[in-house]
Amino acid sequence: MQRYFVRAEQFAGQTVVVTGEDAHHAVRVMRMRTGDRFICSNGADREALVEIVSADPHAVTARVIEERSMTAEPDVDVWIAQSLPKSDKMEFVIQKCTEIGAVRFIPFISERTVVQYDAKKEGKRLERWRKIAKEAAEQAHRNRVPDIGAPLSWKQMLILAEQADLALICHEKEETVNMRAVLARFLSGKKRARAPVALVAIGPEGGFTEREAAEAETAGFVPVRLGRTVLRTETAAMVALTCILYESGEMGD
Repeated sequence: MQRYFVRAEQFAGQTVVVTGEDAHHAVRVMRMRTGDRFICSNGADREALVEIVSADPHAVTARVIEERSMTAEPDVDVWIAQSLPKSDKMEFVIQKCTEIGAVRFIPFISERTVVQYDAKKEGKRLERWRKIAKEAAEQAHRNRVPDIGAPLSWKQMLILAEQADLALICHEKEETVNMRAVLARFLSGKKRARAPVALVAIGPEGGFTEREAAEAETAGFVPVRLGRTVLRTETAAMVALTCILYESGEMGD
């Protein structure tokens, strides 16, 4: 069933109003009419099955038919810290990792990042990234849209380790740390009042430098290697995320 995310103020009481591109999509693309139903979520604490009472390409008004539980999110909050890759690879990472279950994306600039950061263009790029995440979350029937912030510096990204319960840095030269063992210790910890946070740092096409790996470890990151092969930057993000969610039981016992 079609799903749309709306702002909290659009979802008041027993009525929801879908506007903008979503209203156009519902009426022009999905051909929805009065009486049709879809799922609506505010992306935070409310989701419901709703039925359309009026529809045009500018605004679709619907009434709540049934409140739904928000149980489609993983029990572990995985943050993907991705050094900006070339071309449209960041869009690919956001789309696929949203489908898999990431809850936050943290773009950052590292020593081997080759993308030229342009602050003037950042607003449009960030808007596009958020749109991709929203559409991927709707397609995957997520309860929330992942958060995406503006690119950080290397130092700013390192500080985020303090906010995570586990911080990993994927480094192809790591030979000793077993990622599965690290995750087992992390996931077998004491019960928490909130979902535990796992932060994963992924390098750009050229990977992290030895200096960066050392600085990350000092900041609290655990260096890990994702198997015996060297993965592309956009592949590494998906593999790391999948490993964490698999070990946490999200993908079967």
